[in-house]
Order: sequence, then structure tokens, then C-alpha cells
Amino acid sequence: MTMLPEPSAIKLGLVIDLDICVGCQACVVNCKEWNTSGYGAPLADSDAYGESPTGAWLNRVHAYEAGDGANSRTVHFPKSCLHCEEAPCVTVCPTGASFKRAEDGIVLVNEDWCIGCGLCAWSCPYGARELDPAEGVMKKCTLCVDRIYNDNLPQEDQVPACVRTCPTNARHFGDLGDPNSEVSQMVAARSGMDLMPEQGTKPVNKYLPPRPRRAADEAPVSLVAMAEADTPTGFWKWVDSALDRLG
Repeated sequence: MTMLPEPSAIKLGLVIDLDICVGCQACVVNCKEWNTSGYGAPLADSDAYGESPTGAWLNRVHAYEAGDGANSRTVHFPKSCLHCEEAPCVTVCPTGASFKRAEDGIVLVNEDWCIGCGLCAWSCPYGARELDPAEGVMKKCTLCVDRIYNDNLPQEDQVPACVRTCPTNARHFGDLGDPNSEVSQMVAARSGMDLMPEQGTKPVNKYLPPRPRRAADEAPVSLVAMAEADTPTGFWKWVDSALDRLG
């Protein structure tokens, strides 16, 4: 059994805004690309367009239909390792290959020590670990530890690849152990949530819930009424103004 370190003051992690994630998969693809060329052994990816594709991915985006009727919406839900404070994948590891760093809270796998027994995958309630079919060892999100401390990269690139590539700015990276950090303030302002808190794993990563729909979004759209309106507002006022300028 591998022991967890004392809780670190620095808790590096992700904050994901479910209100603006559009499920484009850019984070998934860039994660695969970076982690195939960066930390650890390349991620397996064979027969990608054949009948039996196999591979390992550290980041996935699932889509769900939530709510009913007028309140229904599609929620795109990115999921990777949550770097839990009480990480069961660490304490269940028989070789010490899974470990949590005391200095910043990142959970990693020493691939040289991993025997591919899969106990960590069974213990993770989030399904965040994968057995690499080519290497025979467990793989997981590293928070791009080889980017965030890499002084050879420009400052703007010293963040996880998924954060750097997100086109909607739905993903954020920072120190969730610092209540004054941007990510902590974001969590406080938007009532950020743990995934499955009942599991008692205390995930560092947080999710910002989708905002309630605005009343204007739920109102039926009438093109006739908009055409007859004397004083358009909002977006239609802008369109009307733009058309006037174009003559």
C-alpha cells in the first residue's frame, strides 16, 4: 500500500466551465498530441480507422441530455484525472508506482514501477485511468507537468495542453489551494462543485455548473413581431443599426 503525503499547500488543478464547453474535442486531441510527444512513453494509438481501434486517452468529453421540455439542454462534460486529495488510486497501488506529489498535489504514475495490475483503475470512481495496450502500464492526466514547469516554453504555454487549446476558454488552470487565485475566486463566484463528492476523494479539479437559461432565450421567436417592432433592442437593434450604416 502506498501512503499519501500530507495535504499540500499548493493544489494545482483545473476548473472547467460546463456552461461554455461546446464539446468540440479540441482538448482531447491536443492532450493526445502533447502526451504522445512529451512526458512518459507515447500513448498507444493503433488501427485508428480500422475495425479494431485501440489506444489510450487521458482526456475525454462526454455529452449528456439534461432536463425536460423547455428546460432540456445538452451538457458537454470533460473528464480526466481529478488529482484527488484522498486519491484511492495511490493507496491501492501495490508497487508505489502511483503517487501524489507533496509539493503541488499532482497525482502521477511512475511507469517504470507500474506492473499494469489495474487496481488503480478499479479504485478510481471517475474512470480516469487507462491501461495503455502497447506499454502495458497505466496512464493518466499529468496536468502536463512537463509544460507547466518548463521555462523553455513561453509563459502563455506553461499551462496544460487542454487549457491552452480550448477555443471557448472553458478550461482554467491554477492553484486551488490559494483562495486568492483566479481559479479559486472563479469557483467561489460560480459555486464550483466536486464531481461525486459522496465518494470522499476530495477532487482538486472543480466544475462550474451551467447557468440557468435566460428568460429571453426561452421566449418564442416571432419574425413578424420583430419586423413590426418600432424600437428593436439587443442584437436586433445592432443589426438594424448596421443595416442603416450600410445604406
